[in-house]
Amino acid sequence: MKTLIAKQILYSLVSFWIFSNSYSQESNKLIEKKIDKIIKGMSIDKKIGQACLKGTSSRSKGLSEEFKNEVRKGLVGSVLNLTEPSLVLELQKIAVEESPNHIPLLFGRDVIHGYKTIFPIPLGLAASWNMELVEKTSKIAANESYSKCINWTFAPMVDIARDARWGRIAESPGEDPLLASRLGVAYVKGFQGSDPSVPGQILACVKHFAAYGAAEGGRDYNTVSMSESLLRNIYLKPFEAAAKSGAASFMTSFNDLNGVPASGNNFLLKKILREEWKYDGFVVSDWNSVTEMIPHGYAADEKDAAFKSASAGLDMEMTSLSYANHLKTLIAENIISEKQLDEMVRNILRIKFRAGVFENPYFKDREKFSLLNADALQTSRTAASKSCVLLKNENQILPLKSNQKIAVIGPLADAPREQLGTWIFDGKKEDSQTPLKALQNSFGENNVFYAPGLSHSRSLSEEGFSAAIKEAEKADVILFFAGEEAILSGEAHSRANINLPGLQEKLIGELQKTGKPIVVVLMAGRPITLGAVLPKVNALIMAWHPGTMAGPAISDVLLGVVNPSGKLPVTWPKEVGQIPIYYNHPNTGRPADPKTFVAIQDIPIEAWQSSLGNNSHYLDAGYEPQFPFGFGLSYTTFSYDNLKIEKKTLKNDEKLTVSAVITNTGNSTGTETVQLYVRDMVGSIVRPIRELKDFQQIELKPQESKTIEFSIPVSELAFYNDRMELKVEPGDFKFWIASNAENGLEGNFKVE
Repeated sequence: MKTLIAKQILYSLVSFWIFSNSYSQESNKLIEKKIDKIIKGMSIDKKIGQACLKGTSSRSKGLSEEFKNEVRKGLVGSVLNLTEPSLVLELQKIAVEESPNHIPLLFGRDVIHGYKTIFPIPLGLAASWNMELVEKTSKIAANESYSKCINWTFAPMVDIARDARWGRIAESPGEDPLLASRLGVAYVKGFQGSDPSVPGQILACVKHFAAYGAAEGGRDYNTVSMSESLLRNIYLKPFEAAAKSGAASFMTSFNDLNGVPASGNNFLLKKILREEWKYDGFVVSDWNSVTEMIPHGYAADEKDAAFKSASAGLDMEMTSLSYANHLKTLIAENIISEKQLDEMVRNILRIKFRAGVFENPYFKDREKFSLLNADALQTSRTAASKSCVLLKNENQILPLKSNQKIAVIGPLADAPREQLGTWIFDGKKEDSQTPLKALQNSFGENNVFYAPGLSHSRSLSEEGFSAAIKEAEKADVILFFAGEEAILSGEAHSRANINLPGLQEKLIGELQKTGKPIVVVLMAGRPITLGAVLPKVNALIMAWHPGTMAGPAISDVLLGVVNPSGKLPVTWPKEVGQIPIYYNHPNTGRPADPKTFVAIQDIPIEAWQSSLGNNSHYLDAGYEPQFPFGFGLSYTTFSYDNLKIEKKTLKNDEKLTVSAVITNTGNSTGTETVQLYVRDMVGSIVRPIRELKDFQQIELKPQESKTIEFSIPVSELAFYNDRMELKVEPGDFKFWIASNAENGLEGNFKVE
């Protein structure tokens, strides 16, 4: 009977898949026929209009007659930063009812990690390693945006980032291609849902294509030079995953890649995106990035920039006007064909149809979606607490006891704007709940002694030191809220030194003299070098920029209401000179070795010239990071035992199946992110010392054990070789089931 039921279920699923696939194909055919009809009825001017994304100020109180007339004539296809619903609807009405081809507009906005309800910065959300949570945050962001007549967001950013100096690491998913891929897919699913035409969903835009996170020196907008195999094996993987998940649009990056700016890069936009990945959404430039090819030295002038971008496969130009000013002339001169322009328009219209804007141009049912509702705020609180990474907890000083007297010190303890982080246009500080207020609620105002010590994170004044020390002396424990203001990370906010700005380190040193234990809660958009600070503090929590509900979330973690479970999505350097630093690096011929490592202080004066250990390290910083990728402590402890592998010799069409027993050996319930790493020991090109291949999160009660099994196809061990062939090469492999990238139970297997 059970077998029969199972067969019936399988038959139903297969039938549904066949029906759905058939329906989808028919739907796509119908859309293409509609597009054909529209394009046939369009003049060249109107076609060019679809390729123009015009910007407005989000502070606009009205629309100029000039702009309305441009829409009326069909010279605008999409609009950027118009957030007043009445103005959006007025403009949409003109487009739909008065323009020659009646094509509705898309309204785009940077909704990066929340609209009104702000969630942790993307790097913080990445630390949760929780895809369901990430998907939910982007769905809430979509619902709130839609309620204000926004139907397109410029997110997610899936740029791999290995350099904490780069300001936009705050927006990134971190350094690992697998984690970044899963995060990108989760964001796309949250924004778009299963059907982006459903009210409340908005279109995603995957950015920045490509390799923007590898900007030389961590300096924003800078050049990128890398081998094609590195590009394909690391930097393109999350983009491919997002493309295949149905992301509606892609955005080009500001950088050049091996000498060719991304907005004019035929290799990226045609060969990779269209030919190899079969992507059928549209591609938009970043802000002015088409005309910025002129200072790049790649385009001679605006007309040349238009030619090179259009020829490369860029469908839509953001804010700059090279397409509007020159595409018609380029077509008249037979430099660009009208057929090329038709394909650009086709890509854009296809997404407009899929988004349902022809059927629903006026944001039907938007009143159903509210801002800052209870579910949104609770999700923000949950996301912020699950993003917290416990990095140090000396003598289990945390969690705190509710009867303790605490001194709350530091410039970020009561900074409602700063806790929201970078790329926040619509979140308001008035809606933020700060750590100070939350801790006063949790401990009682009489048990919380507050003095900021510094007026802001960059302050160079010691004026507030004495008051901070005075309050600290009254307390059982000092909570120091350190870090960097929101404006110190994000676009164009690269830092050559990534230590605590201002006099924060000095203030922590003065507070240490009180003899009171110090807990540092770090709020920042990047890893911060803590060489001088870390030995002086008893506990350290990385909270990133946590968003609207930072205060209650951090209070939950400090009191143990929430057991911290975050894991680092990036390797944390000891010193800025270690950057770039990342776990999945290839070995050198002389890899770092603790047995032969030589520290600078160990070198005798007038020492005989030698290679000092003959391995790859820094004399003054060693070779190990401060904290490895995937690292994060808990208020409980976990043991890993009983490593098993199902089969030690595998063929290409088989699966690697391995398992281990994870036990909560502590006294409180906790969540552990169990990670599977693999190393290809010998390859036709040098392979990374470890690669993350899978991970699972489990919650365990005290003394509870669970067997965690990973089963991955051998095909996932494939890599691009020096001939750009994607292959699994036979040979020996190692694997680890681990809690971070530097430990774990180790086994081996072979691929034939």
